[in-house]
Amino acid sequence: MLHLLDNIFWNTLTGPHAKFASGQGAARRYAPGFSPILAFPDLKRPDFAAIAPYCQPGESFYCSGWSGPMPAGWRLEFEGMILCMAREAGRPLSDDDFEAVRLAPEHAAQALELAKLTNPGPFGPRTLELGEYFGHFRDGRLVAMAGERMHAGSLREVSGVCTHPDYVGQGYARRLMTKVIVHQLHHQQIPFLHVMSSNERAQELYERLGFRDYRETVVRVLTPV
Repeated sequence: MLHLLDNIFWNTLTGPHAKFASGQGAARRYAPGFSPILAFPDLKRPDFAAIAPYCQPGESFYCSGWSGPMPAGWRLEFEGMILCMAREAGRPLSDDDFEAVRLAPEHAAQALELAKLTNPGPFGPRTLELGEYFGHFRDGRLVAMAGERMHAGSLREVSGVCTHPDYVGQGYARRLMTKVIVHQLHHQQIPFLHVMSSNERAQELYERLGFRDYRETVVRVLTPV
């Protein structure tokens, strides 16, 4: 089952999240409003011509696993290495009574504001619709969240993990992630996640929660011009 992680973007957007996708032939993207991600079945020869009609100048997209020359009509904004981690099967995890709220469409504006402030990865105003999200509020303000995004087969991604800078170090990310993971394990799913290879602090947290390295690959952010 873990082999689906080798091209999880494509396996998600042509599988469980096909209803949230736009594109044709050998190219897909999340529709506008969701997480800005591009997917191709052949990561060595991505078909940018097929996806171009579904992308607008100024939009920024994440593309993983592809490191070839930039195609005409596209500009590279960022390139780095990203680590995919999957949780060990059978490792127990205990939830607690941490005060968390299941996020709903009425929380979308606050979730997007928090994501823009903390940059947990590709996030859009409708990303909350892709899975279960839990948030912690202080004085009516969303200060931390964690939820779900991509999935294929029994694999389910833990995503959107972020904490407002004023509340970092209080364990909110760990406790919200625990709620997401327990929810996934209850549904017999295998949790996985993505983290920048340079983010050693986050990797240490994820290892404590039972995640282990699966593969490292390049990630790019690019925009049509």
